[in-house]
Amino acid sequence: MPPASVTLGPRTSRRKGSGQHNHPKPPLTPNAAIPSAMPQPIPNPLLPSAPASPPTPAPSPTPHQRSAAWLEDREELEDPILRDARLVFSSLHLTAKEAWLTSLVDTCDNQTLSFLHRLVSPKLKKDPFAVLPDELCLKVLEYVDDPKTFVRASLVSRRWRELVSDDQAWKSLYDKQNYRRMSTDSISSSFANITPTSTTQAQWGLFPRSGSPTRVMEGMSSIDENSENIGDSAVAMPPRKVKRPRPKSTHRSRFKHRYMVESAWRKGGRMKAKHITPDQGVVTSLHLTKKYIIVALDNAKIHVFDTQGEHLRTLQGHIMGVWAMVPWDDILVSGGCDRDVRVWNMATGASVHTLRGHTSTVRCLKMSGARTAISGSRDTTLRVWDLVSGLCTSVLIGHQASVRCLEIHGDLVVSGSYDTTAKIWSISSGQCLRTLQGHFSQIYAIAFDGHRVATGSLDTSVRIWNPYDGTCLAILQGHTSLVGQLQMRASTLVTGGSDGSVRVWSLNTYNPIHRLAAHDNSVTSLQFDDLRVVSGGSDAQPAGGGGVEGCV
Repeated sequence: MPPASVTLGPRTSRRKGSGQHNHPKPPLTPNAAIPSAMPQPIPNPLLPSAPASPPTPAPSPTPHQRSAAWLEDREELEDPILRDARLVFSSLHLTAKEAWLTSLVDTCDNQTLSFLHRLVSPKLKKDPFAVLPDELCLKVLEYVDDPKTFVRASLVSRRWRELVSDDQAWKSLYDKQNYRRMSTDSISSSFANITPTSTTQAQWGLFPRSGSPTRVMEGMSSIDENSENIGDSAVAMPPRKVKRPRPKSTHRSRFKHRYMVESAWRKGGRMKAKHITPDQGVVTSLHLTKKYIIVALDNAKIHVFDTQGEHLRTLQGHIMGVWAMVPWDDILVSGGCDRDVRVWNMATGASVHTLRGHTSTVRCLKMSGARTAISGSRDTTLRVWDLVSGLCTSVLIGHQASVRCLEIHGDLVVSGSYDTTAKIWSISSGQCLRTLQGHFSQIYAIAFDGHRVATGSLDTSVRIWNPYDGTCLAILQGHTSLVGQLQMRASTLVTGGSDGSVRVWSLNTYNPIHRLAAHDNSVTSLQFDDLRVVSGGSDAQPAGGGGVEGCV
């Protein structure tokens, strides 16, 4: 069969069979001649050796076309029986649907039931806080009394975090923990070391999501309640000293501060060991204030540290051991074996006054104000000093032996002596108002709150006195050795003895509440608050226990 001939404009090409492609004609030009039936010469650009133009590809199918084909295929593959069953099931009422599903579940094996569980469980999980109003959500949070649960809730989602950040929710938790109201100064100082970088990380939720709840609380403490401040805090600032405003005191910041303190007491905080002096003197007195830690030694030196344990200065002036001292702001009054009472300025380390008059060791010191100090000595006398002028205003004479301890409340001072008596004096007049007699041996400790006087003696008993008429209200017995430590707070009295035990007493009933086997030797120091008792002993071991609860 002869090859077919096809004429395309001015070009003629030959193809075999019917699988030939037709090329479009070139556009006509004014000079172009009307094509005739006779073959025309090949133009110069289209030489016989030039390759033919490729064929135009067919248009690609659109997504709508593909989707329609896919849907058609799916509809064709769906079993008509399942389609009809689904339609029938949707038309049933609730009871019939439950019966139908029960019958279907009974026919399933374990593998199918496991698949059904994975399919249904996510559909049943609903976040109630996502649909409930804020008032109901906060009401629900009021029933959460575990701090760890409360803090972990802030890590669930952004919505939960917004609710937990509400200060009213923290107030409810704060009240449930029975935390006492704290001053804003102590709270604000806890955040003084937070840097802008750490604050920004905490605001964006970059604090650790694992670990102890205490670490989570550290991150939560610096979350800014106002989300508009987040972007501002992330802006880099030039390296200059900018006075930042004091952090706002909120119930969340108060709770964080108290929670961290309680956690440190329960689990132990960081210990900083400091060698206070190269010659290692014996510590005879220790005081802690908001600004200083003051340590007196038997080598006549007094060391002053800041609250971080950094040594500030050494006060030197005594020529023998320092046995008593009392601070008041930047003023320190000290006394010792050299019989002198010295007044110091701890801010500068200067000796302000040297008060002379005692003829034996100064054994106890107290201050009734910024300008008045009372000292007790082994010379059996008490002296009242004016710290501004450096003069002795009164000499309290009446004891027959060494004055071992004293306490001040208002214009009254109570002194305890080795002569087995306690005396109540007026500071302003210098007169002895009354003498408390009843102990059979030396008095070593006194506590006075303005309403009751407690005395501890070598006769192993503790006596409670009425300071206004001098009557003995109660005798507390239980210690088996010298009672050398007393502290009174409200209706609770805590005593420490040389038998190593610490006892808690009720001043309402005068009955023992707890007995703590604290030490293997004498109790040499004692402090307590509403939650715990801390004691030190000659066994070189500090001890701590629950205060009112009595838990060790």
